[in-house]
Amino acid sequence: MQGRAVIVTGGASGIGRATALLMAREGARVFIGDVDEAGGQATAEAAVASGHTAEFLPLDLADHVSIEVFAAAIHHRAGRVDGLVNGAGWDRIQPFMENPPEMWDSLIAINLMGAIRLTRAVLPAMIEAQSGKIVNISSDAGRVGSMGETVYAAAKGGLIAFTKSLAREMARHKLNVNCVCPGPTDTPLFQRQPERMREALTRAIPFRRIAQPEDIAEAAMFFLGPRSDYITGQVLSVSGGLTMVG
Repeated sequence: MQGRAVIVTGGASGIGRATALLMAREGARVFIGDVDEAGGQATAEAAVASGHTAEFLPLDLADHVSIEVFAAAIHHRAGRVDGLVNGAGWDRIQPFMENPPEMWDSLIAINLMGAIRLTRAVLPAMIEAQSGKIVNISSDAGRVGSMGETVYAAAKGGLIAFTKSLAREMARHKLNVNCVCPGPTDTPLFQRQPERMREALTRAIPFRRIAQPEDIAEAAMFFLGPRSDYITGQVLSVSGGLTMVG
């Protein structure tokens, strides 16, 4: 990844933070986008303190103007983007019949439309260069469903379909588009769940442990690096064997 410009959204915490730090360690010039400015800045500072290159720019994926400003700022700084990790996400576990409709709007705006809008903003320069890789961080909820996460699963399922369709369209431009689907992962969202739920999930996973954000970051790294040059439109579950379906 030496010298490559890579965007990582959701870099303030969890999977996004782990991915941003890994990309920086691998030599990328990392641009971190997040609505959490304090957390995003802390991730960038952690990378810089270790001798790597990272910069934070505020990004609200529910606001199309914020997305446009973010993309324009990065193009001004880097010229073009070599890699994009759509890692930001948001969820609230609640039975579907208890969801307020405005919650659906937020789930779809952040988990699906934000990724679509940002991808569209960075694609022209990638197409012109005939080079670039996009990694969408979806969820196993989007592959197999998840109780209490129905609209979240719908949005993440949409991100999977977006990945596959975009991969078909972008292959002629030599761009790779792939998707990583985490299972239960030790993020701030997971830590907010009841202990009994966390324990039950741990027992259900064949490896008998919850994923660490770094486990997911490594999968994203594979799709961004040269070892996946002939892979596109694929969906990789990183769940410790919890979901073993096609």
